[in-house]
Amino acid sequence: MSAPTEPSPVRIFDTTLRDGEQSPGCTMSLAEKLDVARALARLGVDVIEAGFPAASPGDAEAVHAIAESLGTGGPVVCGLARATESDIVTCAAAIAPAARRRLHTFLATSDIHLRHKLRISRDEAIARAHAAVSLARTLVDDVEFSPEDATRSDPDFLCEVLAAAVDAGATTLNVPDTVGYATTAEYEALVARVCALAARSPGVVVSTHCHDDLGLAVANSLAGVRAGARQVECTINGIGERAGNAALEEVVMALLTRADHFGVGTTVDTRELTRLSRLVTACTGAHVAPNKAVVGANAFAHEAGIHQDGMLKHRATYEIMTPESVGADGSSLVLGKHSGRHALRRRLESMGLSLDDARFDEVFARFKELADRKKVVDARDLRALVTAAHEHVATGWALLQLQVASGTHVIPTATVRVRAPGGGTHVASGTGSGPVDASCRALNAVVGEVGELEGFTVRAVTEGIAAAGEVTVRVRDVHTGRTHLGHGVHTDVVTASAEAYVDAINRLYMARDSQAERGAWSGERGGTDSVAPRSPLHAPRSAYPSPAGATEVVS
Repeated sequence: MSAPTEPSPVRIFDTTLRDGEQSPGCTMSLAEKLDVARALARLGVDVIEAGFPAASPGDAEAVHAIAESLGTGGPVVCGLARATESDIVTCAAAIAPAARRRLHTFLATSDIHLRHKLRISRDEAIARAHAAVSLARTLVDDVEFSPEDATRSDPDFLCEVLAAAVDAGATTLNVPDTVGYATTAEYEALVARVCALAARSPGVVVSTHCHDDLGLAVANSLAGVRAGARQVECTINGIGERAGNAALEEVVMALLTRADHFGVGTTVDTRELTRLSRLVTACTGAHVAPNKAVVGANAFAHEAGIHQDGMLKHRATYEIMTPESVGADGSSLVLGKHSGRHALRRRLESMGLSLDDARFDEVFARFKELADRKKVVDARDLRALVTAAHEHVATGWALLQLQVASGTHVIPTATVRVRAPGGGTHVASGTGSGPVDASCRALNAVVGEVGELEGFTVRAVTEGIAAAGEVTVRVRDVHTGRTHLGHGVHTDVVTASAEAYVDAINRLYMARDSQAERGAWSGERGGTDSVAPRSPLHAPRSAYPSPAGATEVVS
C-alpha cells in the first residue's frame, strides 16, 4: 500500500490589478501597476490577474506591459475576458508576451443574471460557455472559467455549465461568490460539489473568489480550501468591488498560522506582505483601517495593561504570529489610558530613563491624567512628563485645582486650590492681564510674593489638537536674586503654566532651605539676625498659618 501523498499547496491568484482596481477611486497608472506587479512577483503569488484588456485600450496596454516585464520564472500572467469572441481575442493578444499566461473567461449563471442582464436561456448559457472556453483553448493552454454569481445559481444547472467548460478544455473552475451572499456552510458545500465534478478530469483545479458584502470573504475562501479548492482569488488589503474581495494577507496568514487545521499552505514569502500592503495603499489612496488584520497599524499593538504585562513576559500570550513574519516593524506597547505601570516603566527604561519609585509614581499619575485627554502618549510626551516630574511633589506646594475665566470682554480671573507643604489646602483668586498672569497672581496670594516671573516659554510636545503643552518658566527669587526653572506639562497650557510656576516656587524654597542649612546666605550686614526664615516646606502645620488672601480648607 502506497503512502498517502501530501496535499498540493494552495495557489494564490492575485486580482489586485483587476478586481481590486475596480474599487471606486483605486485606479492606478501604468507605472504604478508595473510596480505592484513586480512586488507581487517578489511576494511569490502564483497568478497575477493583470487586468481586463477589453475594458479599455489603457487596460490592454497595462496587461501587455506587465506580461512583457515579468520574467520566465515569475507568476502566470492572466487576463479577464467576457465569454465573447472579441473579448477573448483581445485578451489573448494582451497576455501574449508572458512566458506563462492564462485566459480567464466568465459568464453569469444565476437566473437573475440570465433573465435581467444577459437575457438568454439556460441552454444558451451552456452553449456560450462551451464556445468561449473552446475558443480560448485555441489561443492559450491555460484557461480558467468562472460562472458569475455562482452562489445564487441553481446548483444542478451550475454543474452543467462547469461540466461543459471542462469538456471544452478549462483547466481551472472558479466558484465566485460575486455578491458576497453565501454563508460559510453553503459555500463549503458548493465548493465540495464542484471539487467532486472536477475530480473526474485529472489536472482541473477548483478556485474560490469571494466578495466581502457580508464580511465573509476570507472565511468563505478558507471554507472553500477545506472543501478541496486549491486556488484562492484575493487582493492586497482586500480592495475590490463594493465591500472588496478576500484579503490576500489574511488568507495566507490564516493558512500558515493554522496549518494544523487546514493542512495546506502557500508558497508566498509572507515577509513581503506589509511592504506590499503599503505600496498598494500608496498607489490607490485606499488606506487600511488601523484594526485591519495582519497589516493594520494596530495588528501588533497592545494598549491594555493586562495584555502589555503578558507581552512583556512572553509574546505568545497575545500574539499568534510575529510581526517579523509579515514584514512589520515589530510589536508595540501603545501607551494609553488602559496601560499599566509595568509597560510604562519598560518604555521609560528603553528610552534610557531610570526613575526612583517616588518619581516614577508621579510620572505614572501624570501619564494617566494625560492619557485620559490624549489617545496615545508617545516618547516625546514621556520625556516631557519626566522633565516635569518633581522630586519635591510629596513635600512642596501642589496645585490641586485651577479654574480660569478669560475672554475678549472678561477680566482674566483665576481661582486655585493648593495643598500646602505642612498639610491642609488653601483657595485663592487673582486677576491679571491674561489667564496665565491671573493664575500666577492667584498662586502668589497663597505662597506670597517670593519671586518674579522673568521668562515663559511654551511648546507643543507633539502634533495635533490634543497635543500636550510643555511650559518652562524662569522665576527670580526676590531675596537672593537667583533664578529657578519650573516645568509643567498638560494638554491645557494654562494649567501647564500654573504647574510650572508652582514647580519653580518649590525649587526656590528648596534652594533657600539648602543655603540656610549651610549658613550660606544672609543679609548684606551679615550676622544671624538677618538669616532668612526657614521655608514653609519644612514648617510644622501648627506653625503654618493661612497666607494672606487665601482661605484655608481643613483637609
